[in-house]
Amino acid sequence: MMAASLLRRDKKATAAHLKVDLNRTDNSSGVRQLQELLDSVLDPEKPAADTEALDWCKSLIAGGEGFEEFCKTVRSYDNATLCGLVWTANFVAYRCRTCGISPCMSLCAECFNNGDHTGHDFNMFRSQAGGACDCGDGNVMRESGFCRRHRLRTGDNVPSVPRDLLLMSEMVLPRFIICILQYLRDGYTEPDTSTERDLQKVLQQLEPQISFLEELTKMGGAMRTVLTKILTNQQTFKDLSMGQEDNLYAKKNYEKYLSALKNSGLVSVEEKAQSGTADITAGAEGGAGALGLLGATAPAIPDESSKEEDQDGGQSVGQRKRVKLSSTTKDPSIIESLKHKCFLEELLFWTIKYEFPQKMVTFLLNMLPDQDYKITFTKTFVQHYAFIMKTLMKSHESDTMSNRIVHISVQLFSNEELARHVTEECQLLDIMVTVLLYMMESCLIKSELQDEENSRHVVVNCGEALLKNNTYWPLVSDFINILSHQSVAKKFLEDHSLLMLWMSFVSFFQGMNLNKRELNEHVEFESQTYYAAFAAELEACAQPMWGLLTHCKVKETQEYTKTVVRYCLETLQIWFDAIGFVDEPAPNQVTFHLPLHRYYAMFLSKAVKCQGLDLDSLLPDQEMLMKIMVHPLQIQASLSEIHSNMWVRNGLQIKGQAMTYVQSHFCNSMIDPDIYLLQVCASRLDPDYFISSVFERFKVVDLLTMASQHQNAVLDSEQERPMLEGALTFLVILTSLRVHLGMADDEILRAEMVSQLCMNDRTHSSLLDLIPENPNPKSGIVPGSCSFEEMLSAVADFKAPVFEPGGSMQQGMYTPKAEVWEKEFDPIMVVLRTVYRRDVQSAMDRYSAFLKQSGIHTGNPWPPYKERTPLHPCYKGLVKLLHCKTLHIVIFTLLYKIWMDHQNMSEHVLCMVLYLIELGLDNQVQDNKEDEEPCIEEHCHDSWFPGTSLLSNLHHVINFVRVRVPETAPEVKREPPPSTSSEASSFDQNSRRLAGNWRENLREAQVFSLVAERRRKFQEIINRSNTEATQVVRPKSSSTRWVPPGTPPQLVTEILEIRESMLSLLIKLHQKLSARQNSLSASWLEDMDTSRHAHGDGITAIERILTKAATRSRQSKRSIQEICGKVCPPVPPKKNSPTDKKAMDKEERRQRARERQQKLLAEFASRQKSFMETAMDVESPDAEAAMDLGASEVMESEVLYDCVICGQSGPSTEDRPTGLVVLLQASSVLGHRCKSEEAKKLPTSDEEHIYPGDTCGAAHDVRLTLMQRFFKDSSCLQSVSIGWDGGVYVQTCGHTLHIDCHKSYMESLRNDQVLQGFSVDKGEFTCPLCRQFANSVLPCRPGRGTEDGAWHRPTNKKSCVLVKEVEDLQDQLGLFPTESNLIKEMDLVIKDIKNTTQKKYMDYGKNPGSPDNDFLFMYSVARTNLELELVHRGGNLCSGGASAAAKRSCLNQLFHVLAMHMRLYSIDSAYNPWTRLTQIAQSTEADGSDEERPEVPMLFRDVPSLLIIFVLTMPQPLRKEHFTCVVKMLYNLQYAQALAVLSAKLSPEERQAWSTSGALKKNAANAEKCFEALLSHVISELSNDTSVYKVNAEETSMLSSSVWSPQSIEFSLQQFCLPFLRLSSLLQHHLYGDNLTGCLEEEEFSSLAACLGLIAPAPQPPNPMHSASCLEWAVSGFDLVTQWCTEITGLSETQAEQSLTLLVQDPHWAPPRLLQLPGNYNIIFQYYHRKACTACKKVPKDPALCLVCGAFVCLKGLCCKQQGVCECVLHSQHCGAATGIFLLINASVIIIIRGHRFCLWGSVYLDAHGEEDRDLRRGKPLFLCEERYRVLEQQWVSHTFDHINKRWGPHYNGL
Repeated sequence: MMAASLLRRDKKATAAHLKVDLNRTDNSSGVRQLQELLDSVLDPEKPAADTEALDWCKSLIAGGEGFEEFCKTVRSYDNATLCGLVWTANFVAYRCRTCGISPCMSLCAECFNNGDHTGHDFNMFRSQAGGACDCGDGNVMRESGFCRRHRLRTGDNVPSVPRDLLLMSEMVLPRFIICILQYLRDGYTEPDTSTERDLQKVLQQLEPQISFLEELTKMGGAMRTVLTKILTNQQTFKDLSMGQEDNLYAKKNYEKYLSALKNSGLVSVEEKAQSGTADITAGAEGGAGALGLLGATAPAIPDESSKEEDQDGGQSVGQRKRVKLSSTTKDPSIIESLKHKCFLEELLFWTIKYEFPQKMVTFLLNMLPDQDYKITFTKTFVQHYAFIMKTLMKSHESDTMSNRIVHISVQLFSNEELARHVTEECQLLDIMVTVLLYMMESCLIKSELQDEENSRHVVVNCGEALLKNNTYWPLVSDFINILSHQSVAKKFLEDHSLLMLWMSFVSFFQGMNLNKRELNEHVEFESQTYYAAFAAELEACAQPMWGLLTHCKVKETQEYTKTVVRYCLETLQIWFDAIGFVDEPAPNQVTFHLPLHRYYAMFLSKAVKCQGLDLDSLLPDQEMLMKIMVHPLQIQASLSEIHSNMWVRNGLQIKGQAMTYVQSHFCNSMIDPDIYLLQVCASRLDPDYFISSVFERFKVVDLLTMASQHQNAVLDSEQERPMLEGALTFLVILTSLRVHLGMADDEILRAEMVSQLCMNDRTHSSLLDLIPENPNPKSGIVPGSCSFEEMLSAVADFKAPVFEPGGSMQQGMYTPKAEVWEKEFDPIMVVLRTVYRRDVQSAMDRYSAFLKQSGIHTGNPWPPYKERTPLHPCYKGLVKLLHCKTLHIVIFTLLYKIWMDHQNMSEHVLCMVLYLIELGLDNQVQDNKEDEEPCIEEHCHDSWFPGTSLLSNLHHVINFVRVRVPETAPEVKREPPPSTSSEASSFDQNSRRLAGNWRENLREAQVFSLVAERRRKFQEIINRSNTEATQVVRPKSSSTRWVPPGTPPQLVTEILEIRESMLSLLIKLHQKLSARQNSLSASWLEDMDTSRHAHGDGITAIERILTKAATRSRQSKRSIQEICGKVCPPVPPKKNSPTDKKAMDKEERRQRARERQQKLLAEFASRQKSFMETAMDVESPDAEAAMDLGASEVMESEVLYDCVICGQSGPSTEDRPTGLVVLLQASSVLGHRCKSEEAKKLPTSDEEHIYPGDTCGAAHDVRLTLMQRFFKDSSCLQSVSIGWDGGVYVQTCGHTLHIDCHKSYMESLRNDQVLQGFSVDKGEFTCPLCRQFANSVLPCRPGRGTEDGAWHRPTNKKSCVLVKEVEDLQDQLGLFPTESNLIKEMDLVIKDIKNTTQKKYMDYGKNPGSPDNDFLFMYSVARTNLELELVHRGGNLCSGGASAAAKRSCLNQLFHVLAMHMRLYSIDSAYNPWTRLTQIAQSTEADGSDEERPEVPMLFRDVPSLLIIFVLTMPQPLRKEHFTCVVKMLYNLQYAQALAVLSAKLSPEERQAWSTSGALKKNAANAEKCFEALLSHVISELSNDTSVYKVNAEETSMLSSSVWSPQSIEFSLQQFCLPFLRLSSLLQHHLYGDNLTGCLEEEEFSSLAACLGLIAPAPQPPNPMHSASCLEWAVSGFDLVTQWCTEITGLSETQAEQSLTLLVQDPHWAPPRLLQLPGNYNIIFQYYHRKACTACKKVPKDPALCLVCGAFVCLKGLCCKQQGVCECVLHSQHCGAATGIFLLINASVIIIIRGHRFCLWGSVYLDAHGEEDRDLRRGKPLFLCEERYRVLEQQWVSHTFDHINKRWGPHYNGL
C-alpha cells in the first residue's frame, strides 16, 4: 500500500526521495518502492490516452529536477560524433556527390551550410521517403565534407556521465517500454478476424508515449546508451515480457503476442523444434545448414499446403515453382521463423505489423548514432526481412509503407562495413534473393511464347498489382544498395548456388508481357502493362546487373565473369527447352524482355573490354548461338514492323513499347546489349546464314528479285518499302556500331552527346537525362575518364538564354560546334537513339542548314558517312558480313532495281546500300591477299560472284539472271526480238528476254533461295553436333512457305539479260541522279579532289565509293575508266522506255508544283508581314499603325474607321458608332512608387523589414484624410486625385469595330463551346484581328480626328479677354445630349470603367455614391492614364515623339467619353475655383456660416487635378487658346505653391534674409515676374500667422545645413513645377495632336514651357532659364498671392498646425520598381521555406512571396481562406487591385494573378547553365537572371501581362 501513499504525494518530491533511496548501497527498499509505484502507475489496463502515467515517468526519470533542466543536463554529456538527424518525407536535404562515398549520402541543411562545399557537385532535394543526416559518418562520406561541429569530434572531450544522473532512467524505462508493447499487443487485430480494423486509432492513443521516447533519443549520446542497454538486454526482456505468474492480464497479453506471431506465418522457434535448445545465435538463423538447401530448387510440390500458403491466398497459377527452403533438417528456414529475445526485436515486429507508423520509424532511426544499437538493429531488421515482405504484399498502403521501409534500410545498408558484417553473420544475401524469389512467385503465369500448349516456362504477370504498383521496389532497391559494396558483391559472385538462384529469378522476367500481333480487328482494350514490364526489367534485373558489373573491371575478377556467363548459358538452355524452341520463332509474337540474353551480353562485353578474356572461351557452340540470335533479331524486325504500321491493330501501346525500348533510360540495358549480342553472333556464325536470316525476319525476301513485279505473301505493298529500309538500316547499324566493340568510355560518351545535340539543341539537364547512365555514370567521376562537363565543352557551344519579345522564355542551350557537324555527326547513332522518327529528320535538317550556312553544300544532303573506330580483335569476324556473297547479291539486285525504277525503292534504300558498300570497302577481310589478279573461276558452283571479297566482286559482270515472275509481268509479255543485240549499252526492255535457255546462264540466282539456304546451313550445324536432332527439324521447302496456295497469277521462270557489274550500275545511277548524260568523263578519276567528298548528296557518295574502289584495286580502276568511256556517247539511252518518260514528266511536274508553292508562300509571307506591322507589335515604337490616333497631320474630312469584323470603312456616327478595342484594368502601379530611386530590398532575415508607408498611394491617402478632417467634403474631392491605387488604366491595340458588329461577335463567342482562356460573360474577348486580350469597346466621337486649323490658330487676344471667355464657357450649362446609340454606348463604357476596379478604390467621400464622389473618380481616371503614360515614357518627356504607348493611346477617345459624362455635373459658380484663380475676391466676409467647414485653400489644391477638371467640364471641343489660358492661370498657382513650400524649407534666419532682399525688388517694373520679390511677399504674408512656420522650425534647422543660393532656389522651383508642365504637354499632345519635341534633360523645363505657350518659343532658349518669366498674371500678382495666403493664415489654430503638412508635397516620384532580390536563390529559400505565415502562424505547405510589396502568403492554403477566397488572390486584390506577382518559394517560379485568371510566368532564377529549375527538382544552385527580372518588371509597369503571356487559366479563387 506504500504505492498508494506515494501516489498521493507530490511527484517531484517523491522522485527526489526515491532517488536518494536508490543511491544507497543497500537499495532494495527503494527498488521495491519504485516497482510498486510503477505497477500502479504503468497499468496497461488503463486507457493509453491517460497522460498521468507519462507525467509520473517524466518526474521519476528527472529524479526531482524539472524535466527541462534534466534534459539540459543530460545534453551536456552528449558524446555523439554523428549528426543522425532524422527527417520524414518532403524535408529539404542536400546531397554532395563530391563528398559522398555512398550514392545515398545526404545532409541536413544545417550540416550542409556549415560545411564547405564550394565548387562541389551538390544539389538540394526534397526527400521522397525520409532520411537521416550522414554528417560525421566516415563510412558514408569523406571527412572533408563534415560540417564544423562534426569535424571537431566534440565527443572526445565530454566528461563522463555521473552514475546517479541516469539511474532512474535505467529503472523506469524498461517498465515504460514493456507498457507500450503491451498496448501494441492489445490493440492489434488480424485483418481477417475483425470487421473494424482500426490500427490508426491505437497508434493515435499511443502518440504521446512514442513521442516521449523520441524526445529521449534527442537528449544525446548519454541517454541513447541507456536506451540501447534496455532495448538489447535479453534478461530484462525475459523477466518482463511474459509478466508475473499471478498477473492474468499479462498472461493473456503474452498469448495475444504469440498468436500474432503465428498468424504471420511465423512460428516461434520453440514450437518448431520441440525443445528449448534450438537457441541459435541471434540473427544467424540456421547457420550454414540452411545454405545448402537454398540451391535446391524443387519442382512444384502439390501437397505443400503449409500455413503460409493459405495466408498468401495462394492461387496456383499454372505449375508454380516453389523454392523449397525447409526440408529434412530441423533448422528453421529463412522465411518461416522468428524468435524475439529483446525489446528491440519485439518493437520492430510491432512496427512492421502496424505497417511502419512514422513516429516509430523515427524513434528507431533516431537511435542509430549509437554504434551498438546500430549493429543489433541491423541484425534484427535482417531477421525480420521476410516478414516485412509478407506484410508489404498484403498492405493496402503499399506506397507509404515502401517509403518507410526504404527510409530505414537505406540508413543500414549504405554503410559498407555494416552490410559486410550482416552478409557474413546473417546471410543477408541469401535472405534477400530468397525473399525476392518468394515475392515474384506469388504472381507467375504460364508463358505463351513460342509453343503455347506445351510451354513449361513461367513468367511474372505484369497485370498483377505487385508489378503494376512497383511493390517490389523497396526490396530491389535494398539489393542494389548492398551490391554496390565491393565486398558484398564479391561474396555474391563467389556463391554459385546464390547465382543459380538469381538466374532463376531473372528468368521469371524472360519473355514477360508477350505481344501478339492483331491481324483482324483492332484490340478492344489497350493494356498498359508494358510500363510495369519495362520498370520491372530495369529495376529488378538490369540495375543489379550494372551493380555487379562495376565490380568486374579488372583481370583479377575474371573468374566471376566466367561463372556468371556459364550460369547465363545454362539458364538460357533451360529456357529454350522450356518454351520448346527449335529453330524458327513463332510468327506474329514479340517480347521486348530478354534479361537473360542481356546479362549474357553485358558480361561478355565486360570480359573482353576490361578483363582481357578471350571471347571464344566464353561462347557456346554454333547451334546455341543460332538460337540465342533469334529473339533479339525478332525484336529488331518487330521495331521495323511497328514503325511500318503493321501492328496498328494492337493500339498505341505497342508504339509505346517500341519507344521505351530505345528511350535513354532503357537503351543501355535493352537495345544496346541486344545489338551487341547480334554482333557477337554475326561475327561467329556463317555470314550467308546470318544475312539471309535478317532478310527473312524482316519479311522482304520476296522483294529481292530482279523482276519488276513480285508477290509477297507476308507484306502489303505499302509496307515493303519501310521494311526493306528497316532491314538495311539494321545491317548498317550492326556493322558500323562500335559501342561495345572497341570504343573507349570517353568515345562512347562523346558519341552519345553528339547524337543528342545533333537532333536538337539541348539544355544541360535534358542532356544529362538523355545520355545513358552506363558506361558513364554521371555522379561521381570515374578516375581516368573524361568528365561530362569537359566533354560537353569540347563538343558544344553554350547559347545563353535569350529573351524573345513574345515573352516565351528561352533556356540556356548547348548547340554542336561547327567541327562536330563537319566531322562527327553520325546519322547511324542518331537513328539508334531516336525515340521519335521526327528527330532523325530534325537532325538532318539541322545538318543541311549547317552545310548551307558554311557553304559546303547547298542542295539536299545525304547522311554523311563516318569513319569508325577500329574493331577489337575479338570481333574481327563481323567484317565477314560485309564480304559475303549473299549480301553482294542483295546489293547488286537493289542497285539494279533502283536504276530500273522498280516500285518501293527509295532514296533511303540507295543511301543504305551505298553505306554498306562503303563499309565493305573500308573494312577489308585480312586473310585474302588476291587484290590484284582476280581468280577467274568461271565455273564456280554459284552463278553470281567468284569470291567473297567485295573489292573483286564490284567489277564482276553479271550477264544473265533467271527470275520467277508473275505471268502478268512485263518481262513475260514481250515477243522475242528478231536479232539478239550484244551491245551492253542498249537497254531496251525488249532485249532483256532472250530466246532459249542458255546453259551458261547457270541456275537461278542464290538469293531467291535465301530461306532454303538458311535451313541447309542450320541442318549442317545441327547434324554436326548431334544426329538425333534431325527429327525435330521440320523441313519446309521455301516455295510452300512463301507462296500461299492459289495465289492468282502463276509464277513463271524467265531469264533476264543484265550484263552489268555493281560498278557499272553505280556509274549509271550517278548519271541518273545528276540527270546528265555522261556525267563522269573517262578521265574523272585523275582530276578527282577527294576533300569535298565528305559531305554532299547521292552523287558525292557514289563518287566517293568509286574513288575508294579505284584507289584500292587497279582492276576496279580499269573497269571504271572503261565503263565511263563506254557510256560517254551522247546517244541518250532509255529515252524511249516508257517508265523513264514517266519519270521525267513526274520530275517536271514536281518542279512546277514546287515553284507554285514557293510563289504562294512568298505572297503569304508578305501579307503576314504587313499584318504584323500594323497589328501585332506590342513593343516596337517604330511601326506606326494604320490608324494613328495621335497623328500630327491635319485632317480636313471626318475620320474614317475600318471595322475589323465586317471590313467596312466609314465614319463613326450617332446611330452606328465605331469603337476602339480596349482593355480596362485596375492598376496600383502608380501607388507603389516611392521617393527613392533604389528599389526596396526583399527581407531575408528577421532583422530586415519593408515599410509600406512611404509609397505614393499611402501618401495621397493620408493627405486626403487630413483634408477631409478640416475642409468641406465636396471641395476636398476636387482638390486631389485618386486612382493611385486601383486606378483604371485603359489601353488599346489600335483596332476599331462597329459596336453592333462587336455585339454579334460576343454572341458568337458565347455560343462557342471551345474552352477559352477568358470569360465571355465578363465581357472579355480577343481582338478579332490581332487576338490581343480586351474587355470593352470605347466609342469614337463622330467628327474630325484631332481639332483642325480653326482650333489651332495662335491667338492675339489679350489674356484678360481669354480669362473672361473661359469663365463664360464654364457657366454654360451642361446640355443634356439627345438620346442616341452613341450616348448609350458611352454610358455603358462608363459603367464598365466603374466595374473594373473595386468599390473601395472609388468611394473616398463622406457619402459614397454622391455626384461629388463620381466626379472625383471620373477625372482621376484621366489623371491615372496620363500619369501612367508618363511613367511608360520614362518619367519625363525628353524623348519626345510618339512613343509605343502613344501610338496605341486611346486618351483622346477616353477624354471625350469622360467629358461627355462630366458635363452632367456643373460646378456651382459660387465655388468655381476659376474665379479664385483669376480674380480678387470682393467680399472678405470669410465663410458666411461658421458651422460649415471652409473650402480647401487654393495653395493646398492639386494643380494637375484642377487642369483636368477644367478641361473635362468645359464644352467640347475646347479651343486651343482657351486651353493655353487655363494652363497659364494654373501655372501661376503652381508657382505660388512652389514658393510657399520653398519658404517652409528655409531656416528662420534665411527666411528673414530673403524676405528683406526681395522686398527691395518689389517696386521694379517686372516685380511680378521675379522670384525674389514674390518669395519675399509669400514669406511676409505667411508670417502673419505665427503658427505656420513655427511647427517645424527645429526640423528645418537640422535639414538645411547647406545655404540656399539663387541658383538652387531656381532649380528647386523648376523641379516643383515640372510634373505639372509634363502633364499639361501630354494632355495638349493628345487633345490637339501637337508633337512633343525631344530635348535634353536640362532643357526640359524651357522646352515644355515653350510648347505650352508660357513663353514665346525663342530659337535658342535663354540659358539660365527663369521659371518666373513664364508667369502671366490676369490681375495683380501680389494681390492674388496675398489672397491665397490669407486663406491659410485665416484658418483656426488646429488647422494651421497641419497647414505645412498639407503644403509640403513634393510632386516627384521615382519610377515604380519591384523588390530587389538577392543574387542567390538559396538565401530566399532557406529563410522563407520554413517561415511561419503571419496570419495563421503555421509553416505554409506552399509559401509564396509578393514581389511588389514583400508580403509572405500561403498559396492555396485553406488556413488563410476568407469568404472562399484564398490568400494569394486576396492579397492580389488588396496590393495590386487584382494584379499579383508571386514568387513560389518551393518551385522558384513566378505566377501572375490578373483578376479571375492566373498564369505561370516562368522563373527569374536560373542555374549555372541558364536553365530554370521548376519545383526545384534538380536542386542545383540558382542565380538571379537580371534580364528576366527586368522584363517581368517592365511587363508589370506597362500592364502587358495579358498580351504577352499566352497560357492563362481561371483560378476560381483557389490560389
